[in-house]
Amino acid sequence: MLQRILALIVKELTSLWKDPKTRYVLIIPPLIQVLLFANAANYDVTHARLAIWNDDQGRHSTEIIRRFADSNAFRPVAVVASPAAAQREIDTKDAAAVLRFGQTFSADVEAGRPAAVQLLLDTRRSNTALMIDGYASDIVATYAASLRPGGSVPLVVETRNWFNPTLDSRWFVLPGLVAVLPFLMAMLVSALSLAREREFGTFEQMLVTPLGPLEIMIGKAVPAIIVGWIEANMVLAAAILWFGVPFQGSLLLLEGALVVYMLAGVSIGLAISAFARTQQQGILGVFVYAAPATVLSGFASPIENMPPAFEWLSRLDPIRYMIVLSRGVFLQDMRFDIALLQIWPMALIGLVLLTIATVAVRRALVQ
Repeated sequence: MLQRILALIVKELTSLWKDPKTRYVLIIPPLIQVLLFANAANYDVTHARLAIWNDDQGRHSTEIIRRFADSNAFRPVAVVASPAAAQREIDTKDAAAVLRFGQTFSADVEAGRPAAVQLLLDTRRSNTALMIDGYASDIVATYAASLRPGGSVPLVVETRNWFNPTLDSRWFVLPGLVAVLPFLMAMLVSALSLAREREFGTFEQMLVTPLGPLEIMIGKAVPAIIVGWIEANMVLAAAILWFGVPFQGSLLLLEGALVVYMLAGVSIGLAISAFARTQQQGILGVFVYAAPATVLSGFASPIENMPPAFEWLSRLDPIRYMIVLSRGVFLQDMRFDIALLQIWPMALIGLVLLTIATVAVRRALVQ
């Protein structure tokens, strides 16, 4: 019996290795995923985008700004001079924090009076905000110690958390799950659709029906979009009603964006399914795509911390855009013009991949 089992094991391993497609799936994706996780999944905060709001212009505020600029943790990207400008930098995620100095900051330091540096934080990403707050406090404390070695200078950082004042991690995680989980489900349903037809031998029968390639794609896409949209609303309802995550924005805007987003996910699944011969290959294709896409999306670790090549690659990932939009609608009442910056890339990705899948089916029809 053991010999027969051993012979079967050897036979299965040999079959796996002899099949070029299977050999590719076994070797290449794990290497790619190791590369992505090692470089993109970085939980350290480096070169966080910082906007400077300096009403003081004295030597002490100038020196502290220089220390922030010299730190690997921060990268000054903008200078603002009003509350509206500061809010715009954070709303659009152009800056992760705003460092503000009042008009009398340097004078207060010189006179030994209590002086405060205000730090406005985007806490839609609560873990990153906590680390930025710690880095900023350390820089200010180090400067205060340099002014009076062995003594104390009344110099502090006053932190103001925007969008998530309690730094509740569920406010950060659950709006992200509204984007991630339904996308994976919609992609899986669509990835199995054409592969199932091939595996059951009904693909050729479908091709000889009056339906054209585009009609076939629409017929396969719509059910998967509906499944993904329903699951997204289930997660949405649980986040609001069960876990108490505040919903500040427009429900209509979020629902419309979810439809576009599901189209992008379904198009990816159909593109995988158009080239898969079996459902197993379709599932493997989804797995190969899903893990790197989730890492590159910024769901768990900030995109800003990734190397430039991976940050650019994340622009091809629709999950990235929906996570920004979902968290923005949940926590900040994101305006439509800002939301549109996240919607149109998802629509473009969906249309391009749906076109690729349609062309693949048309070629099968010709053959």
